[in-house]
Amino acid sequence: MGRNIVKIVTDIPGPKSRQLTSESNKNVAKGVYLATPIAISSAKGATITDVDGNTYIDFAGGIATLNVGHRSDEVVQAIKEQADRYLHACFHVNIYEPYIRLANKLNDITPGQFPKKTMLVNSGAEAVENAVKIARFYRKQYGILSFLEAFHGRTALTMSLTGQIQPYKYNLGPPDPWVYHLPFAYCYRCPFGQTYPSCEVICAKYMERVFESVMPPDSIAALIVEPVQGEGGYIVPPKEFLPEIYSICKKNGIVFIADEIQSGFARTGKMFAIEHFQIEPDIITMAKSLAGGMVLSAVTGNAEIMDAVHLGGLGTTFGGHPLSCQAGLATIDLIDTNNLTNRANTIGDKMKQALSAMQEKYPIIGDVRGIGAFVAIELVKDRATKEPAPNETALVRERCCQNGLITISGGIQRNVLRFPVPLVITDEELDEGLSILEESFKGIS
Repeated sequence: MGRNIVKIVTDIPGPKSRQLTSESNKNVAKGVYLATPIAISSAKGATITDVDGNTYIDFAGGIATLNVGHRSDEVVQAIKEQADRYLHACFHVNIYEPYIRLANKLNDITPGQFPKKTMLVNSGAEAVENAVKIARFYRKQYGILSFLEAFHGRTALTMSLTGQIQPYKYNLGPPDPWVYHLPFAYCYRCPFGQTYPSCEVICAKYMERVFESVMPPDSIAALIVEPVQGEGGYIVPPKEFLPEIYSICKKNGIVFIADEIQSGFARTGKMFAIEHFQIEPDIITMAKSLAGGMVLSAVTGNAEIMDAVHLGGLGTTFGGHPLSCQAGLATIDLIDTNNLTNRANTIGDKMKQALSAMQEKYPIIGDVRGIGAFVAIELVKDRATKEPAPNETALVRERCCQNGLITISGGIQRNVLRFPVPLVITDEELDEGLSILEESFKGIS
């Protein structure tokens, strides 16, 4: 392929990356986390080149933001053409076609056989904030149900919705008192000590226990759930879990919000992960791979619910930026024309097969899981006790980086390796990345 894949004996990070890291430490707030010690110079498809000239296979995808790859030609062209017309107008001042076209497209492709409407904002957290605002206004109640291990953002409200303390909300302020967390269907570490399927999905039924002892259903505005948890470690619930909690929501008039910020746009082998469970959410939040690397997020939902808020109650200056909207339209078209949903399944099958083979060789790999190309492995010090292995996880990631593979971790204990690879990755790149990953496990126990 003509790439200069770095080897373990190479000086990583290189001198230019070290210099930029030093400047970052002097100028950027310490709380802004850095996952790798390399500084990017350019990227294309599923590869990244650093400022020292080393090229890496990207198994991180900008944290699931680059399903259509780095710098897609079609996305870049759409941005350039829009930049020649106008950069910013603010939709509250002058409406413009790209915003309206993208809203129409999202209304069309999101699940739900009912009239829908959309608002466009900037980040995943902002989409979640607005979804909750809309649900609260519609229901005239404030209670929100979320889940343990969930991640919904880092703002004051989304931090409260997030079901992880470190590093997202430790000592960062009091939680929203109207948020309550339910156990998620984390079968590898069942919070009830049960085994699926004999458990009869007791975790879903627990929701009604909450109604009896903590929050009555008529005080709850919405339930928000990631169909497959992202930062929590790519936790895929059993097929009965989401339909059960959805049924409880419908019975009690609770707005069901599907957070598809990380799992959407073909990542799981369907356009949206919730489709695997035959559920039509009242509201769906989207971001990350919506716009091929541009800043954009969206809230799409039942028109009756979306229209509940009074005029002026929703909005943001840069939401639905024209360049981002055009990038979003190009991205959705790319997913469709290149059949990336099928490609996600092909990638996922290949990854799970390779990772399962590694699991047989290396006892540190406790669990292999995923749906479509939403694939992860959980590392443990002992398979019997399932004691998390965060230090070993960090070491594997360091070795991968030294050998030319970029990875990211996840899970409450940071002992999960997540692989949201760009769906445009070639078979050769995928094979090479998996080979580097396996090499990185050797000697680690």
